[in-house]
Amino acid sequence: MSRHLDENNGELAGDGLQDGIDIRRAQWASELPHLDTRGMAILGRARWITLAARPKIEAIFASFGLDTGEADVVFTLLRSGPPYRLRPTELYRSMMISSGGVTNRIVKLVKAGLVRQVASDGDGRSLPVELTEEGLTRAREAFEADMAVETLMLESLTWDEQAQLAKLLRKLALSLGSAPSPE
Repeated sequence: MSRHLDENNGELAGDGLQDGIDIRRAQWASELPHLDTRGMAILGRARWITLAARPKIEAIFASFGLDTGEADVVFTLLRSGPPYRLRPTELYRSMMISSGGVTNRIVKLVKAGLVRQVASDGDGRSLPVELTEEGLTRAREAFEADMAVETLMLESLTWDEQAQLAKLLRKLALSLGSAPSPE
């Protein structure tokens, strides 16, 4: 048997459904039958899902006057809990981006009135960033709208399928060292 296709002739669930990845794997099975393309079946689909979901999610952020990077900052501050304040170093570690990237986002968000930098005791080089009242309101509303859209995107899967998929993706992310830190 080709290493491209599983026992269900390329259909992971055996449900008779096929997508572009199945077609590509079948083509590769014909051209290079010795080559294992299971990675394409999973990682290729993950990429396609991300590309399909991203515009819808970005449209939600835009409707709240945020780009993806800005949303990441305000959501990180929101999930940190009261007083919704973190140092820039804590932000960039939590978001897994460069400190320069965080600085640029903070500058934009300060100009928009969504965050402010506050004086603190100690290190004056790293002023904590906190959500303003407007930032708190907008972050909550934007995150709720984002989660509503993402829930709709998953409607084709049952609750059990969603839980199983989340569990498997977590396992894969951890094995690759790419899972978000528990911060």
